[in-house]
Amino acid sequence: MKQIEVPFMDYRLYAGTLEELPKEGQLVINTLNQYSYCIAEQDEAFKKALLDSDILLPDGIGVVASVFLLNRHRIKKIAGADLFRQQMKKLEKEKRSCFFLGSHETTLNLIKEKLAREYPSVRAGFYSPPFKPVFSKEDNEEMIRAVNGFQPDVLFVGMTAPKQEKWAHEHKDLLSAKTICSIGAVFDFYAGTVERPAKIWITLGLEWFVRLLNEPRRMWRRYLLYGPLFAYSVVRKKISGT
Repeated sequence: MKQIEVPFMDYRLYAGTLEELPKEGQLVINTLNQYSYCIAEQDEAFKKALLDSDILLPDGIGVVASVFLLNRHRIKKIAGADLFRQQMKKLEKEKRSCFFLGSHETTLNLIKEKLAREYPSVRAGFYSPPFKPVFSKEDNEEMIRAVNGFQPDVLFVGMTAPKQEKWAHEHKDLLSAKTICSIGAVFDFYAGTVERPAKIWITLGLEWFVRLLNEPRRMWRRYLLYGPLFAYSVVRKKISGT
């Protein structure tokens, strides 16, 4: 598969546009930000899921800046929300289908209502898995059955990282979906249960700061703990030159 990639630490990040994504074969698309990088250093299964991605998007200003610092490559941040919008516009234009796997019934119902207004030509399916740390064999079988019974063109998995990436990686060969996207918080952003920062903050590279202000109890660890850890890893890599 020919694709545009740049090296970053142990990974290869996608450096093209969403319109240049490969069109043939099954694609598993994940994102990498400073939080997921740090968690993957502690979670071997998560790191393998990210390394084995067909497409790994640079989702974070810290990652984008670090790629330039280490390799002098200029790439653009592509968030899960950007991927979602691009995929939905494509599905609407081509009158295809998608499936939402994850989140709560309330959130999925809000998504369903909004999709009917914004993307009326897209056929959509939904399944809310049990809310538990580890799925049982029966849970996994039921999720696979729900997806495969619908046979979507695009499967959106929203279980938060690293659970969603590991689940998609473990079950991708059993899923009847052309494209599998792990997009986490996008379910809540699109449903409106969590508000994404305004475009001006995203453009300025300060989306993380606004999310920290809006959800300090949930986000402080991601940005105030893992942010410095990520920066340390990048600086150490730069100094070592290896």
